[in-house]
Amino acid sequence: MGEYTTRLVVGVGGRAGVSVEEVCALVEETLRGAGLTAEAVTALATVDSKVGEAGIAGAAERFGVPVLGYPADRLADVPVPHPSEAARAATGTPSVAEAAALVAGGELLVPKRRSLSATCAVATAQAHDLRHHGDAEVVDAGAGLEDLAVNVRAHTPPEWLRQRIAACLGDLSAYPDGRAARAAVAARHGLPVERVLLTSGAAEAFVLIARALGAERPVVVHPQFTEPEAALRDAGHRVERVVLRAEDGFRLDPAAVPQDADLVVVGNPTNPTSVLHPAAVLARLARPGRILVVDEAFMDAVPGEREALAGRTDLPGLVVLRSLTKTWGLAGLRIGYVLAEPGVIAKLAAAQPLWPVSTPALVAAEACVAPAALAEAEEAARRIAVDRAHLLAGLAEFDEVEVAGVAEGPFVLIRVAEGAEVRSRLRALGFAVRRGDTFPGLDRTWLRLAVRDRATTGRLLQALDRALALTSR
Repeated sequence: MGEYTTRLVVGVGGRAGVSVEEVCALVEETLRGAGLTAEAVTALATVDSKVGEAGIAGAAERFGVPVLGYPADRLADVPVPHPSEAARAATGTPSVAEAAALVAGGELLVPKRRSLSATCAVATAQAHDLRHHGDAEVVDAGAGLEDLAVNVRAHTPPEWLRQRIAACLGDLSAYPDGRAARAAVAARHGLPVERVLLTSGAAEAFVLIARALGAERPVVVHPQFTEPEAALRDAGHRVERVVLRAEDGFRLDPAAVPQDADLVVVGNPTNPTSVLHPAAVLARLARPGRILVVDEAFMDAVPGEREALAGRTDLPGLVVLRSLTKTWGLAGLRIGYVLAEPGVIAKLAAAQPLWPVSTPALVAAEACVAPAALAEAEEAARRIAVDRAHLLAGLAEFDEVEVAGVAEGPFVLIRVAEGAEVRSRLRALGFAVRRGDTFPGLDRTWLRLAVRDRATTGRLLQALDRALALTSR
């Protein structure tokens, strides 16, 4: 199978007389430390006044890439996470390396690194579309397209839940009262109500966290759901990334997270990788003075909710997000909740508008955390595990397809050469799948497939076989 890697730009700065060897050594060490390769570098970038510097020009020649030069005033307009007044005085821009890496509109993967006489920073050659979500794959698609792009469980909501929601429509003249639903969620997790906040889906919670908790150094672990980073950026934060590697099975090493990060966001199981991080590993990220946000939107699709942190009160700064839209088919109703220390809940609640959760959503929340509903969700999770195993077995028959990591969620992430073309051909054959290149850390070779029943999977595998055959021509 051919390979497509994320294209990189390395921003470089250097003192007069810096050597080729020093620039090359710094760039290579920076790439290696981030799990990146020199083969993915498309250019070195710097300020115009440094383009002719022998050490920078020579390093570009060794890497076999061009040197891109930019005027100092253009670089000065690029926001950088680590500005330096010394650099501004010397070059007219607060960070040559970071600004040159970012000027083309990419996203910073590695912040500024220094050696004795050089600096460098690494960015993607172009930005990821953080606002692209799976529903975009099927909107206006017309009838007959099998939706494997959205991770909502098929054939939901169940009839009993539809009836419960319909029965409350006569109460819509009254303002919503969330006390019963909040108490039900608290009881479901064995927590006092002061540790629960109901939200209009988990997406609202990310906006509240970004606006209300005042982080100074937020870090998002990628690849993951992109809305947390988008919300942080919209709130004016400069976001750093820890990008997990396919070669490591997208497993998290807590040591990769900066020690002074005061807000860390990670998904579990993670969308789109389907990796389930051990609870003990995530717990190592918790510490006083840090908010640790664990997005457990898909945890109820894991049998026994293994590795869940929801309900834990022993970890400082822990914030757990849950969604009821995936398992119960309520994406159009919008209902989720936050579990956290009472002080954090109070700050988030103060940032909410009045009556943020509708009466039908409150009724659904109370119904979906009842014992009978939890038993139904557990049974659904076990069926998903069986159906996922069937999908993985079928994918293993294709030499052209790679599954990275151990899938534990209701979706599977695959890598295939010419992924964009395969996705397009699958669409023509009646299947919508989720593109992967909008997730930081992934590129066009990645596709996400929702787990469906055996019959649907059988048809998908036949379509994939056809799509691969057409692509290879």
